[in-house]
Amino acid sequence: MNQSRREFVQTATGAALGVTALLNGTKLSAQSLHLPLGLQLYSVRDLLPKDYAGTLKTLSTLGFREVESAGYYGHSAAEVNQAIGDAGLKLVSAHHSMGDLNKNLDEIIAFDHNLGVSRIVCSSPTLKDPERAKAAKDWAHAFTTDDWHWNADQLNAFSEKVSAAGIKLGYHNHYIEFHATDGVVPYDELLRLTDPAKVTMEMDCGWVVVGGGNPAEYLLKYPNRISMLHVKDFIRPAAVAEPSEKDFKIAELGHGSIDYAPIFAAAAKGGNVNHVFVEQEAFIAPWKDSLKIDADYMRKFGF
Repeated sequence: MNQSRREFVQTATGAALGVTALLNGTKLSAQSLHLPLGLQLYSVRDLLPKDYAGTLKTLSTLGFREVESAGYYGHSAAEVNQAIGDAGLKLVSAHHSMGDLNKNLDEIIAFDHNLGVSRIVCSSPTLKDPERAKAAKDWAHAFTTDDWHWNADQLNAFSEKVSAAGIKLGYHNHYIEFHATDGVVPYDELLRLTDPAKVTMEMDCGWVVVGGGNPAEYLLKYPNRISMLHVKDFIRPAAVAEPSEKDFKIAELGHGSIDYAPIFAAAAKGGNVNHVFVEQEAFIAPWKDSLKIDADYMRKFGF
């Protein structure tokens, strides 16, 4: 809890050396993962409300086999199951915000259980005090250590009911989890304070990089805690020595600055990652072309 910045850097340096040794000493790649190609449906959030079933079928033609939900757009569980099945896809996990989980946990568990998902994932954290959340001008940078400890407590509490339903609770990060707060890295605190038996991590590799972290290092340091990945790309500005999250530009996979070879190698080394989802935050090209670029990139790694 009181880990110093120096200790964190030393740990990260050790993990970095582990990544280097891994890449120099083995040919492990994503092919060792033997995983189907997945997509986080937030990518097509503007298309699903207009043509839910048709959009899902198009994703299948692009090569995606698994999907992760980010809302159901008023459809019943039966309608979602029908559309997913008709498209030849498998819905394996579902995103819900911390706020929604706090308000509607029982309903969420019941709905997702009817869909047969194996993971309910907390998609984003929230501030402990709702009033402070409303007043915060810069919400992303308003989190204190106490807020992160509260979020960890909430995840542990949610996991009890989620686990009782035969589902695993997950946590999905953004970039703020990697901004040191009171001398500690929030993501490390979440890992330390949540129950490893009931809370798993869905590591969003792109946001880790934007936040200043290294996905491969985390996969090697915490091989048993991270079971899912989000894969996305950003262009890091060359002219900015220490860019903020606003300086990074969204790109298709392979067209940005993130090299996924060491990340997938580290995931294969750890042996615990069982789902990988592409997430395209915004489309630079027409959406089908953009997702085809992503799918083609992933196929180079054996997906």
